[in-house]
Amino acid sequence: MDILLVDDEAELTNALQAVLQREGYQVTVAYDGDRGRSLSQQGAYDLLILDWMLPQISGLKICQELRSQGNQTPVLFLTAKDTLDDRVLGLDAGADDYLVKPFELRELLARVRALLRRSTELSTEPATGQPRDTIQGEDLELDRTNQLAYRQGRLIELSEKETQLLEYLMRHPGQLLTHEQIHQYLWSDTQKPSSNVLAALVRLLRRKIEAIGETPLIHTVYGRGYRFGSNPDS
Repeated sequence: MDILLVDDEAELTNALQAVLQREGYQVTVAYDGDRGRSLSQQGAYDLLILDWMLPQISGLKICQELRSQGNQTPVLFLTAKDTLDDRVLGLDAGADDYLVKPFELRELLARVRALLRRSTELSTEPATGQPRDTIQGEDLELDRTNQLAYRQGRLIELSEKETQLLEYLMRHPGQLLTHEQIHQYLWSDTQKPSSNVLAALVRLLRRKIEAIGETPLIHTVYGRGYRFGSNPDS
């Protein structure tokens, strides 16, 4: 897998290059916007990791230009900009994910793996002619096969149980699903967990699919169960 890393902080960039190469990736580095834009338009990369603020041309501008040219290579922004407006601006420019500095290397590598999986899916689908096993609900898309969801440009990694729960909710939009119905769907009688496991699973799923500023999609009907959809009273 080939990655283009563009960041003007040489110490950080060189350290990230070394870490990514140890993970088995081929990494090309640029330290300014001009060079980064030139490489991104000339090379065939599987992932672009762009700093937002760069000399000459910003990472935001590079991303916008690539998307306007039809280039759908996944883009991960690294930036110190952490307001909601900044995140929205980055995603609207076409970024696939957004990581605020300083960050943990484990989180960076997890996001790189997720975006590269998506890149592989996009590149192989036309050749196989096999569509992904997906479900669409509201502005959320669930890829059951790969345990991934996509919402407003974000890629969301899910566990097996989170995938199963989200699928069940999305297949019954606007319908009240009781605690008992969900337990029966997710667990067999021999696996039945303690009463608070479902509530914890719902909390984890909400954190992943409902970012700040996004419309809540999973609504609690207290004492009874849960309902999926943008309208809690539907």
